[in-house]
Amino acid sequence: MRRLACLFSLAILAQAQPAHVKRLEAAATVLSEALTMSDASIPEDLLHRSQCAVVVPGLKKGAFIFGGQYGRGFVSCRNKDGVGWTAPAAVRIEGGSFGLQVGGKEADIILLVMNERGAERLLSSQFTLGGQASLAAGPVGRTAAAQTDAYMTAEILSWSRSRGAFAGISLQGATLRQDVGENRKLYGRTLENREVLRGNFPVPEPAKRFIETLNKHSARR
Repeated sequence: MRRLACLFSLAILAQAQPAHVKRLEAAATVLSEALTMSDASIPEDLLHRSQCAVVVPGLKKGAFIFGGQYGRGFVSCRNKDGVGWTAPAAVRIEGGSFGLQVGGKEADIILLVMNERGAERLLSSQFTLGGQASLAAGPVGRTAAAQTDAYMTAEILSWSRSRGAFAGISLQGATLRQDVGENRKLYGRTLENREVLRGNFPVPEPAKRFIETLNKHSARR
């Protein structure tokens, strides 16, 4: 009975967590699974080469139909010395042409920003994927590492998962913008994404698993 009561209390506590905390936990899970799936993982070599990583868990397909918001997620970039990852900043993805391509009712989205030029675009308040920043669907699987040179001309590589496995996807025309309101919830004050990603902020407690996952798979370039 005591154990059941404890489990019940943990379930109630989980339900009571703020939405941004749940989203950070989901982002950490999505990232971990994307890098460890045996036959359909995102090549870890690409993460090693990347400058920033964006994870949007549970992007809603229905929002595309009604022209609403796609989803919210988080971005982290390399520290200035190239070792470890910064505290995360919040982002939103809106619009674009991929809503009917991903299948299912929702999809997890991962973007890897592959060079400094792409990282600079990411630090703006908003930009259009495939318009202001060159974009390509990312490769998957263990054999994809041999193909990565063909993808290095793109500033950003993109993947989605809607039914089990990750796959490269085009997010052409989607807008990626900073989510200052979510930053305020996470840091207790209004911060632009550039301030977070180019500053030296300590990682907030709810974000530690997300950053630990990045460090586990690619702590150093």
